[in-house]
Amino acid sequence: MPSTPLARTVVLGVAGLLALTGCGTDVDDITPGPGTGWPVAFHDARNSGTSPVTGSRALALNWARPIGGPIAAPVTIGPDGQLFVTTRTDSGCAIFSFQMRTGRKRFCNNMGPSAVHAATAVDSATNVYAGDDGGMYSYNALGQPRWRTPVAGVPISAQFTGDGNVLSVTQLGQVDVLSRQTGDRMAATFQLLGEPDPLRNANLSRPPDGQGLDDCAVGGPQCSVANVSAVDSDSGRFYATVWRPGEGTAELVALRYGDKEIREEWRAAMLTGGSATSPSLSPDGSTVYVGDNANRLLAVDTSDGHTKWVLDLGFSARGAVSVADGLLIPAGDDGHLMAVRDNGDTAEIAWERKDLALRGRPVQAAGGTGYTVSPLGDTLTLVTFDTATGKTVDSDELPGAEGTTESTSIGAEGEVVVASKIGELFVFKPEE
Repeated sequence: MPSTPLARTVVLGVAGLLALTGCGTDVDDITPGPGTGWPVAFHDARNSGTSPVTGSRALALNWARPIGGPIAAPVTIGPDGQLFVTTRTDSGCAIFSFQMRTGRKRFCNNMGPSAVHAATAVDSATNVYAGDDGGMYSYNALGQPRWRTPVAGVPISAQFTGDGNVLSVTQLGQVDVLSRQTGDRMAATFQLLGEPDPLRNANLSRPPDGQGLDDCAVGGPQCSVANVSAVDSDSGRFYATVWRPGEGTAELVALRYGDKEIREEWRAAMLTGGSATSPSLSPDGSTVYVGDNANRLLAVDTSDGHTKWVLDLGFSARGAVSVADGLLIPAGDDGHLMAVRDNGDTAEIAWERKDLALRGRPVQAAGGTGYTVSPLGDTLTLVTFDTATGKTVDSDELPGAEGTTESTSIGAEGEVVVASKIGELFVFKPEE
């Protein structure tokens, strides 16, 4: 039968449709962390503050630069070494991205003023997720917007769930699980402070999105949820600290996400004076570690919330506790470098360096290597130490740095990135 123009058009259309269908996939091969780099605030879903990359014991400063505003959330690092940091600047730029090798700015985007408090998270395609006043955003590696989802408050916690979605928790207690691809809610929103009763509070208005943020850094009572949640990717359980208005003690709360639902499993009022740290999980998920403002480090059984042991550190830890092979290294600005050994029902100090005051958050790397910032004389110094003994193996000055640091992060090739609270980045590269 002779071919007609209409028949040829139909055949070509069907062939094109088949070709497009053949290129599609039902498998999302863009994965969340941990992987290489530093994809979330404390490296992984457990908030372990520990990298699987073998740490270098000989570092050299590669570059340093100010970003033009303060830093109040940890620097994250994508798998290809792209850095992300939130801030507040006069120009309106609130999220910056820099190249690891050169320090060259990749992009800066305008966001709301409270984005400086928001944690970032990066997936394997270098899509970044960050919040501001009333929203959670996603940008691609070039800074182009992918989506925005409205939330109540500021997402100070950004994590990944075991099924590859984004877990957003605001300081006002709103919990959402969002699709990484679209920003759609994958479960009904959960309120850590409970839903308001419209009969008792008929005229209750929504609080300002930025309410209480200044209290979050110290876990104060005006910040209901002050920290980054820790996630057990296998079980779907995650942990948050909550200080409910009018209560004298903050709580550790266990929740579970699964079957398109977020539900509470237990809560325990145990954090005297508020939460000092984000929760951190043991590698097997059986224990969650958290610090309070009464200078205590607590180990809590994740099955029911009972306390396994309590250790007085002599100072309030800040940030998150670095956890590797049962060795816990607290952070902060008021204490000194030390390591705690978890013996199950008890804890003991494995070693301590009272000569090394803390100015930020120590982290651990594979190979028994750790990094911390300490003031040596009038200079802030990045100290490389042996995690088994605490012995110093290298030290490198942070030229011109003042005050204290917000974070230390480890890159995929062993780079160490330090961010000061006043807004400077220092990037060290391995010499060996």
